[in-house]
Amino acid sequence: MALSILVVEDEPGQRELIVGMLKTEGYRLREADCVEAAIVSIKADTPDLVFSDWKLGQLSGMDLLNYVKREFPDVGFIMATAYGTITHAVDAIQAGADDYLTKPYQRQALLLAISKVARSQALRKENKALSLALSEQQSLVGLVGKAPCMQGVFDRISRISGTDATVLIGGESGTGKELAARALHQLSRRAHMPFIAINCGAIPENIAEAELFGAEKGAFTGATALKLGKLEAAHGGTVFLDEIGELPLLQQTKLLRFLQEGTITRVGAQKELQLDVRVIAATHRDLRLEVAEARFREDLFYRLNVVPVLMPPLRERREDIGRLVEHFLKLHASQYGFDQPKISPTALRFLLDYRWPGNVRELSNRIERFVLLGDEAELMQVSEHASKEPGLQLPDEGIEWEAFEARCLSQAMARFDGNRTKAAKWLGMSYKAFLYRLEKHRLV
Repeated sequence: MALSILVVEDEPGQRELIVGMLKTEGYRLREADCVEAAIVSIKADTPDLVFSDWKLGQLSGMDLLNYVKREFPDVGFIMATAYGTITHAVDAIQAGADDYLTKPYQRQALLLAISKVARSQALRKENKALSLALSEQQSLVGLVGKAPCMQGVFDRISRISGTDATVLIGGESGTGKELAARALHQLSRRAHMPFIAINCGAIPENIAEAELFGAEKGAFTGATALKLGKLEAAHGGTVFLDEIGELPLLQQTKLLRFLQEGTITRVGAQKELQLDVRVIAATHRDLRLEVAEARFREDLFYRLNVVPVLMPPLRERREDIGRLVEHFLKLHASQYGFDQPKISPTALRFLLDYRWPGNVRELSNRIERFVLLGDEAELMQVSEHASKEPGLQLPDEGIEWEAFEARCLSQAMARFDGNRTKAAKWLGMSYKAFLYRLEKHRLV
């Protein structure tokens, strides 16, 4: 789009001459004959550049320059000064003007000054965009974590981000596993390509294959058009397989083949497709235990676990809580357009002492609610999960685990009159894992 210029000149003939010179260059032009009119025009439609005479009646071009640099610092400004008034030019430059011209000036000098300021503005915008991108990237990978355990995570992410190595991110729910995956992507050569996140536990088993690998038109009932799978959609970029432990065994086999060969076959197709996709997986489960209990393929585990990254729970990085609180206050206040609220010392002490069973996600959620409601009592409310956490004490002589697990399952079913969904949720288990254990103990 052509550069927009506001010409501010109180002499009609001179203003007409300047506008005439600039029109032939294709600039979008507006005019004002005084500082007041210029301010109204700038507020209505901010230009890219203001070209103003110094002398403008009661108010001067210097008054206009001060206003523009205070209210619209990204707008370029060129000041025209009378011959012999070099002090005016110096004052204008010191006040933030991008350039000045001394009257009388030639058409070429005017166009050269505008071109120079336009290039300078473009460079400033580019630098600003790069600085913002760098700031977001840095905050993504570590500015909110100074604890030694987090620094270890950041060092590992930094070391492997430039490679295509497959990564398995472990850690409790809410510790920021997807954040780590996005950091790996953003710091890689694939940053400009797609980042496709898939929650393996949320895909219905009967369509999991089509979701991951795609399907040809007519491959199954309802397949009325070609469907691109998530892996194919991520071609050239990164696919993040969240809760990989929930992936059905059949799809585990197909995923293993993709990791080994780099190829997929859509449902209903014969031809293999070669893909260039980096795979990052995450789970809150102990996949070694899942392998031992035959719920997860051992060969797939080793293919995924090339580089393990363990996200520590918030209770193990308490020195970061204050930084995270400040980060989320700023983030959510900006998100909703609110002033950043203050937290009292009492509330801050609670946040520092709380065990955070929901980890960073729970902290973010509480701070977001506090920004919206301003209710410190709700901010300091102890969750039911946290309040019950210390209640279970194992006997000194130990327990017989299988019998204990069976009793827990039975009691959960009894509590909810056989409602498996509610019982699984009450025990903090996925529905699929709950059904598996019911069958294991022959409680179905």
